[in-house]
Amino acid sequence: MKPEHIKDIEVTVAVVTVSSTRTEETDTSGKAIRDLLEAAGYRVVHTAIVKDDLQAIRASLFKSLSVADAVIFNGGTGLTPDDCTIEAVEPFFGKKIEGFGELFRMLSYKDIGTSALLSRAAAGVAGGKVIFCVPGSTGAVTLATEQIIVPELLHIISHAQG
Repeated sequence: MKPEHIKDIEVTVAVVTVSSTRTEETDTSGKAIRDLLEAAGYRVVHTAIVKDDLQAIRASLFKSLSVADAVIFNGGTGLTPDDCTIEAVEPFFGKKIEGFGELFRMLSYKDIGTSALLSRAAAGVAGGKVIFCVPGSTGAVTLATEQIIVPELLHIISHAQG
């Protein structure tokens, strides 16, 4: 990666857990994301837990984008009837980052085999900010955050903000 592709900026992040059952005490996935981001020097400026509901997810997206450069949603990306994170968020992508989901599923395959195909992990850019949607298991968020998001977040934001 060329140094001129990376801006010397502080990137702020929002972490949103999508779940109808998790609480602040039981949200190990949201905590794992926050811990990994903070250990890498990123500042988490907003956190939330929202129900598997299209309007609630979108309201959290708008709140998050108003205060952060990046938003990481965890949960609601599967195939059950309640899973609607992708449907709520994807219409706001000005540009999709196709490689994020592809890379996530490739790395997941090494851990969970063909079950990785059930993941609809996705990412995109909206108004110079990046949005990631990852499965809600602690293993999945750890993989996505450690191996993809942390190493590339500053690079993505540098390009997205032009």
